This record gives sequence, structure tokens and C-alpha cells, in this order.
Amino acid sequence: MAALCEEDPSLEKHFKGHRDAVTSVDFSRAKKQLVSGSMDSCLMIWSMKPQMRAFRFLGHKDAVLCVQFSPSGHLVASGSRDKTVRLWIPSVKGESTVFKAHTATVRSVHFSSDGQSLVTASDDKTIKVWTVHRQKFLFSLSQHINWVRCARFSPDGRLIVSSSDDKTVKLWDKNSRECIHSFCEHGGFVNHVEFHPSGHCIAAGSTDNTVKLWDVRMNRLLQHYQVHSSVVNSLSFHPSGNYLVTASSDSTLKILDLLEGRLLYTLHGHQGPATCVAFSRDGELFASGGSDEQVMVWKTNFDADDGDVVKPQKYSSSVDGTHGTVQSEMDCGIHHKKTKTQDSVRTHEQQEEETSLANTLEHIVGQLDVLTQTVSILEQRLTLTEDKLKECLETQQKIIQNKTN
Repeated sequence: MAALCEEDPSLEKHFKGHRDAVTSVDFSRAKKQLVSGSMDSCLMIWSMKPQMRAFRFLGHKDAVLCVQFSPSGHLVASGSRDKTVRLWIPSVKGESTVFKAHTATVRSVHFSSDGQSLVTASDDKTIKVWTVHRQKFLFSLSQHINWVRCARFSPDGRLIVSSSDDKTVKLWDKNSRECIHSFCEHGGFVNHVEFHPSGHCIAAGSTDNTVKLWDVRMNRLLQHYQVHSSVVNSLSFHPSGNYLVTASSDSTLKILDLLEGRLLYTLHGHQGPATCVAFSRDGELFASGGSDEQVMVWKTNFDADDGDVVKPQKYSSSVDGTHGTVQSEMDCGIHHKKTKTQDSVRTHEQQEEETSLANTLEHIVGQLDVLTQTVSILEQRLTLTEDKLKECLETQQKIIQNKTN
């Protein structure tokens, strides 16, 4: 069953402020802020409220290649060509802690859904997992034989998926730290990989211009799209799991209907390659960035229907220039928005209480995040002060020794 598309996606706003290609975009949980990273070595935090000024964060010494908000929205992680990862508090001060994560360019950063862990991927061919608190190194995964472009935790945090210039997508068990499976169907470097919201399948985009979806339980190819005429740089699942947005060097964004296995929309906005794309947490908006230095925010519109849950169905996913038809069964938890269910039966008071409780808990989690980060910054400053004091004492001792001699 297809979605009833009442309206096409529409360009809501665009932000200008970067001085080089935009490499990565991500929304905060409440959609109040949007972060972008760029080849200009800066992060920009854009406010979604009108007339609110943007923050420019300086700290990285080379291109910023990846950015992501923590699940609570109170921290931002960034990775850079300077081999470091920074954790920022997205406020006017823009304070950050920094740690050398890899021996080469950091291509990808991603928080676990509980906000406790961070996974990073690098040109040093490794994937590393860290604690967010104190940025403690936990373990490394190293079976890729070329640059690792992207790494993501599964929604339940039990798996990690990675994509690489060795043309493979690898699935890892976080607990055993073993590679469970390698998907080798791509004919080019695999730029980006994402977990479906259900955690049951993954999507990857490649320099072979294709997008492929696999079932991670059966380790089989589900869908294959060849809708772009150039490299696929980035992709993002709609939170319903029914749609996928892709960004390509052919300068377009494309919306794929995963239920019917077809191309739904082609969006033209960027002048030059579209380098990154991401849906907001509720799916109402998506943002894109390009080599034209622009960040664009789009209103989704097309998922504003009340549909039935879609049962697994077989269909052919021959899409817009696909060479050959891939027969597949999409059964990884894809379904439409809920119909008017028990939610509408709830009393107004219950809803208000739940909202109030959720807001309070979110505020507490946010404050803990900020407190953790502040303590970490103070610890760094204390270490620097101790080092300087040690230096001074050593210098003083040398001067005294020289005088006595």
C-alpha cells in the first residue's frame, strides 16, 4: 500500500555561513537546532527559530567531516581531518573537549541511542568505540583493508555497521567484537551506511551510484536502486522506516518509497554535489548540505497520511534505470504511520502528565550531559595547569642548580 502523498516536499529555508563545502548535517532532538560541519574547519549551529543568530564553533585545525547531536541534544560530536574528535556544548560559549581518536582523518562519529557510547571511523582503517563520559577508549574493530567512511550503532546498541573504500559493508557484534558478516555487492567505495529504525535492515550508498538495502537477520539483499547518475554521498531513513532520502554528486536529493520499491521524488536545490542529508527525529523536516556551501531545510509533507500497517509483500524493485530487476521481500518492519488508535482514547490529563514527566526527565538528562562535559573541560584545564606548574618548577630548579655551580 502506498502513501497518500498530499503534498510534495518543499524548501523551507536555507542557511549561508560556511566558506567551503558542507560535509555533514544533523538536527537536535527537539528540532530547535541544526548542526553542520564543513571543509572550512568550522561547525555551525543554526537556530530553527526565525531571526535567531547562528553560532560558529572554531577548534578543529582542518576540515570537519562529520557532526552529530547526542540523543538528548545537549552535546555535539565532530570528527576532523586533524585526527581528533571534539565534544561540544551547543551554546553561545561553544566549549569543547578534544581527544585524538585516530592516526588519520576521522570520517564518522555516531552516538549510541542511550547517549553513553560513541563510535568513530577513520582513514586509519579502524572503527573505535569510546565512552562519552571522559572519552575513555573501549575497543577497536579492524578488518577493513581501506579507509572506513562510516560507522553506526544499531538502534538497540547490540550491533555496529561500517562501510569502507574496500567496497564492503561489515556487520559487527558489539559484545563479542567480531565481524558477523561482510556484504560485498557494491562495485565502488561505500560512502555511507545507516540502520533502518527497526534495526532489521541497513541501507548503503556507494560511488557505483547505487543504493542497496540488506536484511541483517538473513544477510540478504532486499532492494537495489540505481536512480542517481553519480556518486551517492549520504542517505537517511525517515523515522517511520517507509522512506529513504539520498544525496548525490549529481546535485539531486531523491526520496525512495521503500514499501513500493520506487523513486518518489527528485529534488533540485544545490548547485553542485549534494554531500549530506538527514531527517529530523520526528521526520517532519530533512536537511541537506552541498559543495555550494549551503545548508537547506526541507519540509517533508509526503508522510502526512494515516495508513494501515503494511504487511510484508513481494514486489519488483526495478527503479528508474536499474539494470535488471531485483525481486525482493521487504519484511524489516516497514509500516505506515499509526491509525487513530488508543492514543486518542487517553484523557487530556494523562497526556499532560506524561508530557510534563518526559520534559522533566529530558531536562535532567540534558543537565547531566552538560555537567559531565563541564567537569571534563575543567579536568583538561587542571591538567594543563599542572603541566605548566611542573614546567615552572623544573625551570626554577635548573636556574638554582646553575647558580650553585
